[in-house]
Amino acid sequence: MFWSLIKSLSLSAVIAVVSPCSARQADAPSTDVPSDSLHLGLEQLFSLGMKENLQLAADRLREQAAHDRTRTARTDRLPNITLGLRAGVLGQPVVFQRGLSHATRPDAPDWQQNYALDLEQPLYQGGRIRYAIRRTDIEKEIAHLQTLTDEADVKVALLRQYLDLFALYKQHDVLTRNIAESERRLQDIRRLKREGLITNNDVLRSEMQLTDDRLSLLETENNICLTSQHLDMLLGLDEGLLLCPDTTLLHTDYTVDTYSDYIHQAYLGDPFMLLLQQQTKLAQNNIRQVRADQLPRLSLFASNTLARPVSRTLADMYNNAWNVGLSLSYSLDALYSRRHRLNEANRQLDLQRNAEAQQQQTLRQTVRTAYLKHEEALRRVDALRLSVRQAEENYRIMRNRYLNQLAILTDLLDADRLRLNAELQLTTARTDVIYTYYQLQRAIGKI
Repeated sequence: MFWSLIKSLSLSAVIAVVSPCSARQADAPSTDVPSDSLHLGLEQLFSLGMKENLQLAADRLREQAAHDRTRTARTDRLPNITLGLRAGVLGQPVVFQRGLSHATRPDAPDWQQNYALDLEQPLYQGGRIRYAIRRTDIEKEIAHLQTLTDEADVKVALLRQYLDLFALYKQHDVLTRNIAESERRLQDIRRLKREGLITNNDVLRSEMQLTDDRLSLLETENNICLTSQHLDMLLGLDEGLLLCPDTTLLHTDYTVDTYSDYIHQAYLGDPFMLLLQQQTKLAQNNIRQVRADQLPRLSLFASNTLARPVSRTLADMYNNAWNVGLSLSYSLDALYSRRHRLNEANRQLDLQRNAEAQQQQTLRQTVRTAYLKHEEALRRVDALRLSVRQAEENYRIMRNRYLNQLAILTDLLDADRLRLNAELQLTTARTDVIYTYYQLQRAIGKI
């Protein structure tokens, strides 16, 4: 009764989905795939992840805001046009003919009006407008590079969970095959028990081992559901949708270049490295802006004013006047404040160059780590493939020896456990090959 209860614990729904997922990847008819599962390729994973990620949505908004600032900065080259209108009650004027005595109150209109049109066109600003436009262009590029940096980080995070799901499916396959083998072995052990060749202790230990394997399978199935649900949430999919990863990743040839090539590509392609370089350009532009503040400003101005009454005689008539000319100004405070601002801008430039040097060190360390880990994963796969074959052969030998009463059950179960662990380690190593390869691609700015 206990044995039948344990068998009923298996999630039949998950198993039913896993098989169709494998069938679909083997080019089986798509009608076999249940409606609550989805075969998810790597490109589709990245596409949905980029679309649904909230951090990237915020980055895109910042890009749009930076683009708007560039347009605003360019409008500073256009003339400033002001249209003014004043109208109101005019109070009774008082004229003192001798000092403050003999006040007279001349006749004056009670209403005044003033219509003005003023225009000012910058002619020379010492480069202030040009450097302001360049600053917004650099800030726009920085916002774009920040988006690319966050996209790369999001892709690596999604890939990690995707490969975890991938490993869980492979673990499910290994445990399923191991349980099937354990069931066949249990039948042989029960037969030997009926023939009186072994004691009931071997039967009980085999049943306990099979129970542990089935519980491990149940745990794996639950982890598949949980990991799939988490990915569904990140990708904006229905949380009840069971995702099936693309098994063709295992058959992809992940070739690598030399370490020096990766370092060179990282310097040229890493989004964060490019972002720091743009921030250095921004600091250099800021120095030019500070120097430009010491230069004079020259503008062309023109205006036309229609006013009533005449301001001098207070005659109730309209008076139209216009003027045009040049305006030259110079800020004297720049003589004593520019030096400190310039020193500050130079320090900021030094800081940015220091940040670039630090990032180069970080890139060298990151690329070196990913490069060695990828080679390590490749070698581990080769070694574990041999280990799996050896574990299979060892299990076959121990099984034959046990059935011929030349070995004890403990040796057989140890061989079975060794075979299972070797297969699970091989699955982990294969996913590590994929992950370390994409970590390399992340370091050089290829994803």
